[in-house]
Amino acid sequence: MKVLVAVKRVVDYNVRVRVKADGSGVETSNVKMSMNPFDEIAVEEAVRWKEAGLATEVVVVSVGVRAAQEQLRQALALGADRGVLVEAGEVLEPLEVARVLAVLVEREGPRVVILGKQAIDDDANQTGQMLAGLLGWGQGTFASKVVFEGDEVEVVREVDGGLETVRLKLPAVITTDLRLNEPRYASLPNIMKAKRKPLEVVGLEELGVEVVRHREVEGVFEPPRRKGGVKVGSVAELVARLRDEAKVI
Repeated sequence: MKVLVAVKRVVDYNVRVRVKADGSGVETSNVKMSMNPFDEIAVEEAVRWKEAGLATEVVVVSVGVRAAQEQLRQALALGADRGVLVEAGEVLEPLEVARVLAVLVEREGPRVVILGKQAIDDDANQTGQMLAGLLGWGQGTFASKVVFEGDEVEVVREVDGGLETVRLKLPAVITTDLRLNEPRYASLPNIMKAKRKPLEVVGLEELGVEVVRHREVEGVFEPPRRKGGVKVGSVAELVARLRDEAKVI
């Protein structure tokens, strides 16, 4: 069973995000970039399937700038077999990323596509669902447990108020939630081995994908600063402040 894992290059979650001075987007110059944490969970899960004998090959793919090879090499160091970077000079919308992944699925022929439920930079939570729709495959989103049984896969989903279990016929698309697993750290020998693993770079035109923008960002702004809190001396003072200052009662 071949497994395709999609990963995205994002600003590291430890970095405090800053907006560009002209409001055109988020500042990424001289900022540490990393693999989207939810995608890292997807890589770990696919590698575990391979170690368990369920997967024969783990192919990790990314759609973005050339520098995203760094995140693909990281995935290769974690255990993926080879990587494919679809180079795009601009940030693509989730639907366009899903279209690119759909073309790669036709070329690679995986039985499972696994990716994070969302990216931490836009929190869109769309790509996996759109990909399943384009392919006409079943989807198991927000997965916290995945069990293969023959030609089917059982996915335990985290939903509001509890868990939901769905059974999908393969091939299928799965998106990962935080509780699915805990990603491993790449060892130094594996980091060195990852440098020799195959990593293919292709352009959008080679895949025959034409980018069509459906939205335009007019501006990006930081949220207003919160006012400092105050301590009140009595319930009466609290009620007065809520009524006269906050205007909530």
